[in-house]
Amino acid sequence: MAGEELLLGLGLLPVLLCVGIVGLLLLGYIVMTYNRLVTLRNRVDNAWAQIDVQLKRRYDLIPNLMETVKGYMKHERGTLAEVTKYRAQLVTGTVEEKAKANNMLTAALKSVFAVAENYPQLKANENFKLLQEELAGTENKIAYIRTSYNDSVLEYDNATEMFPSSLIANVFGFKGKPYFEVPQAEKEAVKVKFD
Repeated sequence: MAGEELLLGLGLLPVLLCVGIVGLLLLGYIVMTYNRLVTLRNRVDNAWAQIDVQLKRRYDLIPNLMETVKGYMKHERGTLAEVTKYRAQLVTGTVEEKAKANNMLTAALKSVFAVAENYPQLKANENFKLLQEELAGTENKIAYIRTSYNDSVLEYDNATEMFPSSLIANVFGFKGKPYFEVPQAEKEAVKVKFD
């Protein structure tokens, strides 16, 4: 009897060894996938932090711009009020809310600069020119970083949605991230009029 039990034990040894190896491989895959998801999520968060820095920079520049144009644009209070309103929304809320406020602020600032064309003294003001250049540079940085952020979101969302990593993402609570989208008005073709 003891010999038969030994033979049965030796027969089960390869099976147990195979089950153990498969279990270790599965555990290794889960750990690697989890770590990859964490890395991708952190890249998205870092890219958003970079956008946030530029939004804050823009937030800080706007009061100087508003102070400069206030004296010249007395009849444009509505435009100035819009800029102030969207500026306040820029620093609070979710990614989606900040993105929306950013897009609205961009449109309001374009209105300020368009209206400024009607005020030659304002256009000639050195402080106004400097602030306009600073804001344009910040807008360019936001556009560049938005691309990086959206690329990071794409890679992260793909990893959380594709099988089999989606199983691990669901178990550990990894959720998709929102894109920082361009407003519809900026996607439309520019209409050029020749007089």
